[in-house]
Amino acid sequence: MYQVLTTLVLTLHFTYLAYVVVGGLLAWWWPRTIWLHLTAAGWGLVIVANPWGWQCPLTDAEHWSRRRAGQAGFDAGFVDRYIEGVLYPAEYTVVLQTLAGLLVLGSWVGFYLRWRSARDTGRKSEDSSERTANV
Repeated sequence: MYQVLTTLVLTLHFTYLAYVVVGGLLAWWWPRTIWLHLTAAGWGLVIVANPWGWQCPLTDAEHWSRRRAGQAGFDAGFVDRYIEGVLYPAEYTVVLQTLAGLLVLGSWVGFYLRWRSARDTGRKSEDSSERTANV
């Protein structure tokens, strides 16, 4: 039972990290999700850059479920254990964190430009409708 829970937590953690990186792009198509993405990315930044040593609650949940399943917990965090050195060499961590951050910021800029363009198009359409109605 706890092994299944561990797998679910790991799946949720990978999904969360993927959403932090590409969620801003998803908001281009589903604009209401931008607030969820801002929150998720903000939390991710706090966990990665915090000086207090906080650990993600999902990492804590994984360690707890592993111990309950009779496995040893890990000292390393989720990214350290499953991503860094596994998906890419550890010496590229700063480069990849920077690229991920730029992708997130770029997605927000793109979202804002799309939102502003849609808003301006809507205003032009309303102005045109009012002029036609007044004629």
